[in-house]
Amino acid sequence: MSAPPTLSPDRLQPRPAEGYAGDVTPELAWQWVQSGEAVLVDIRSTAELEWVGRVPGAVHVVWKQWPGMVPNPDYDAQLKAAVPEGKKVVMLCRSGARSIASSRRATELGMEAYNILEGFEGDKDADGHRGVNGGWRFRGLPWKQN
Repeated sequence: MSAPPTLSPDRLQPRPAEGYAGDVTPELAWQWVQSGEAVLVDIRSTAELEWVGRVPGAVHVVWKQWPGMVPNPDYDAQLKAAVPEGKKVVMLCRSGARSIASSRRATELGMEAYNILEGFEGDKDADGHRGVNGGWRFRGLPWKQN
């Protein structure tokens, strides 16, 4: 296995955000998780985890469930149970959009919450495909498929 690429300093710093602690790159989120500073919470639906892939060791707390993207009525309690007091929480979704809303909610619950930019799959490319334009998988971070 080759050494990971050297990252520019801006990829290793949180970016300011409104309503939550900030936005972080997948690489910074992974550093925090590995060091024990943060808990990685994957808020994607169960279907997304099953069909697309998951991050080993991530805690799964659904924000909205498929089909219909229905809000999880137990989200608050499940999130509180998943994140020990005093730990940062880094939120992962498909593209980094739903995780903004979940980061805001976690902040309202008293947590230091960060959105993971690019999400698991990144933005769509010109052909409408994900996974080739940023994201957890694209960055070569740990993941597995069922």
